Amino acid sequence: MDNHEKWMRVALQQAEEAQKIGEVPIGAVLVKHDQIVAVAYNRRESDQQALAHAELAVIEQACQKLGSWRLLDCTLYVTLEPCPMCAGAILQARIPTVVFGARDPKAGCVGSLMNLLNDSRFNHQTEVVEGCLAEECG
Repeated sequence: MDNHEKWMRVALQQAEEAQKIGEVPIGAVLVKHDQIVAVAYNRRESDQQALAHAELAVIEQACQKLGSWRLLDCTLYVTLEPCPMCAGAILQARIPTVVFGARDPKAGCVGSLMNLLNDSRFNHQTEVVEGCLAEECG
């Protein structure tokens, strides 16, 4: 769990950046082979864009940086349980592992309302580690 906590702290720093500009404090970091590929935070209010979730921004940055839509060998760290839109993007990007902090009982689709990332009907499933620094992330 120590390595997960290390990267979740980076996601928490991103959440703090979001909070500084009046956003819902959600941060994300994507790591590959123990190296940061991309970091992002929620910008829905700032951009007035429904798609400006931290997870989508970090996935977009990572795809550009790595030159591939397949984010294999990567781990996504996010402070809040992904919503259905973000869970779908995680599946589409073929991210093998997601680590999240706090559950989202209103919109979480990685265990709270449903678990899209482990639904065997999809052609890809994602390992999920939940509760990493949950209290701080909440």
